[in-house]
Amino acid sequence: MCLRRHHVSRPHNTGCRLIVAACQQAYRCPRDKAPLSVLGRLTMHLTQLNHECLLHLFSFLDKDSRRSLSFTCQQLREVFLDPRLWNLLHFSSPCQLRRDNFVLGPSLRYLTICWYSSRVLQVCNIEDWLKSSFQKDICSKHESLVSTFLAHVCHMCPNLLQLTLSGCGHITDQDVISVLQSCRKLRRLCLENCVRITDCSLREGVVAHGNGLEEVKVDFCRNVTQAGLQAVRGNRPRIQLSAERSADMIPDSKPEERVPLRRTLQKVLQFS
Repeated sequence: MCLRRHHVSRPHNTGCRLIVAACQQAYRCPRDKAPLSVLGRLTMHLTQLNHECLLHLFSFLDKDSRRSLSFTCQQLREVFLDPRLWNLLHFSSPCQLRRDNFVLGPSLRYLTICWYSSRVLQVCNIEDWLKSSFQKDICSKHESLVSTFLAHVCHMCPNLLQLTLSGCGHITDQDVISVLQSCRKLRRLCLENCVRITDCSLREGVVAHGNGLEEVKVDFCRNVTQAGLQAVRGNRPRIQLSAERSADMIPDSKPEERVPLRRTLQKVLQFS
């Protein structure tokens, strides 16, 4: 049945507007262009729609709109909590992971966490031993958010097919390895500008547990080297591997690692 208009009682007016907007997008028929006679005949209560139809309509709303609509009645709350509604999740900052406007479940197939912010470059991507106390204080408020969230994904989303992490400066090799161990159906892994990711993610993660992987991208990850990339190509030749700039960037080196090198250079110059 093609629905052009829904009518609900006054307490549900907000939800009604959201559903009408979803209907217009779903059926691509603007309400103001529909004949008045047709609109009159199709008037009905929103709660008369069955669960499957409501799921379809909810799928056209963003996370915040779904959450707002779920507070209008128990029936819509059940739709919001249905794991089948949440097969795709996209977050534009780690802080969004704190909100309760989404549901994790076995239906999740595509997960993206992208943080394009100056804070990533100026704070999160700096080596820990070079950060000021102010920068450390900023990081302390969000540094464990993505890792904690990925731990929940490992337990609740075994059917994940695609994972994209971009600008997540605090995730570690163990986070990636845990996801690959738990989400055995993962087909595509994309890591971009994740400074703590090293060859360990490739050797102990992709090589050891990437049986189902078809594509791996590690772009602008400065601590990934050619040795790690060659390990993947040699052991997992079927994986489509790409690494833009990663193996050509200057990796991190702790202060104590630089001292022997400096002394060696001094000796070479002294006796040359």
